[in-house]
Amino acid sequence: MPARPTWKGFLKVSLVNIPVKVFPATESAATLSFNQLHAECQTRIQQKRWCPKCGREVPNTELVKGYEFEKGRYVIVTDEDIQKVRVESTRVINLVQFADDTDIDPIYVDRAYYLAPDGPMAAEAFAVMRDGMAGKAGIGKVALYGREYLVAVKPQKKGLVMYTLHHGAEIRSIDQIEELSSVPTKVRPEEMKLAKQVIATFDAELNLKDYKDEYTEGLRTIIDAKIAGEEIFAPEVQEPPRVVDLMAALRRSLDAVSKEKKKPAKATIAVARKTKVKGQKSNAVRKAAAG
Repeated sequence: MPARPTWKGFLKVSLVNIPVKVFPATESAATLSFNQLHAECQTRIQQKRWCPKCGREVPNTELVKGYEFEKGRYVIVTDEDIQKVRVESTRVINLVQFADDTDIDPIYVDRAYYLAPDGPMAAEAFAVMRDGMAGKAGIGKVALYGREYLVAVKPQKKGLVMYTLHHGAEIRSIDQIEELSSVPTKVRPEEMKLAKQVIATFDAELNLKDYKDEYTEGLRTIIDAKIAGEEIFAPEVQEPPRVVDLMAALRRSLDAVSKEKKKPAKATIAVARKTKVKGQKSNAVRKAAAG
């Protein structure tokens, strides 16, 4: 299914206005979600909107938005009131500053969206601005989902990526973590040398697509087995030993990596789970057996 835009408007740089569409860059469908059931009868629980003053359930047609300006006192805000907000960011992503794309601390990044030209007429101007932004990030604002976000826009392949950013007031300082006060500011040179050697043995070209959500895969395996009436045996998880002698641990790490690299390459079969079959094997078991 092709992606659907969640916002349409203009990307503005000075006097240049480019019609654009905004698409979510992340997919939430891959995550598992659970429903709340009544354990006794396994019926899905209903969330009811209850008015304690009137003593009855309230339908959606009787709900309004209220802002509490004093304790227990509200002012009603309608959809028409909200639509009267006429800030520029409701229709325009105005990039008011550019900086090196490496200047943005990842801790400020919230969500990612793709930008694409809205129509063939906008495509050429979009491409020119994209190439002109190489190595840079444009900073601006956009109104999405009922609030205004600070954003950074950067080129990526044929398009642009827009990151919604946290404001500075939303970021906690690392200095507020009391446990860090006991961390030494200086380390022993011989320990640091070994630590760098250990880290260097794991240095490789990064491709985040190589990593999988093993926790979700494990949950799916368990769910599949329960549907098939199979019993799951959870493997024991060994607690990692506490490091008493750092130098010894670093040396053992180097030795372990060295031995691993000397092993001949061979195919390995990952066993998804160990089961005691009560009924028909599930798809996950058959796939693991066929692996």
